[in-house]
Amino acid sequence: MSAQTPNTEWLIVRKDVLPDIFSAVWQMKQELLENPAASVSETARRHGISRSAYYKYRDAVRPYVGRDATAKMTVRVVLQDSPGVLSGLLSAFAKVGANVQTVEQQAPENGLAAVTISVQADRMSLPPDVFAEQLSHVPGVQRIVDIKQEGGNNG
Repeated sequence: MSAQTPNTEWLIVRKDVLPDIFSAVWQMKQELLENPAASVSETARRHGISRSAYYKYRDAVRPYVGRDATAKMTVRVVLQDSPGVLSGLLSAFAKVGANVQTVEQQAPENGLAAVTISVQADRMSLPPDVFAEQLSHVPGVQRIVDIKQEGGNNG
């Protein structure tokens, strides 16, 4: 069952009362996000679970980050002015559950373009510092200028 399935019911349960499998799945998700080239089989083995258990629960396990739909994040970056770079950056936001609200790009100068992206961040699967580290590895991202959070329980 996918977390994206319509009419899915969610429960908020304290992590310490859940079976260890759920923590292991969450840790695997984090590790695989940080290292997309990592093997699912090897990562599962390292966390003491089966690949099938990971695939069964991966879409159903994510952190509770609050229900405040006003949680927003604004990221300012400098990108290489090349085809597909902005698309790759936006894909990184989608991958962690950030809903892009606005994208503003300055006219490129000397092969670089300043971009400001505002997102609804209440459903992001990563904390901002971990996400910023991931963004710095997106091909074509030259520099992360600033990340600001507003609203929600994160800011």
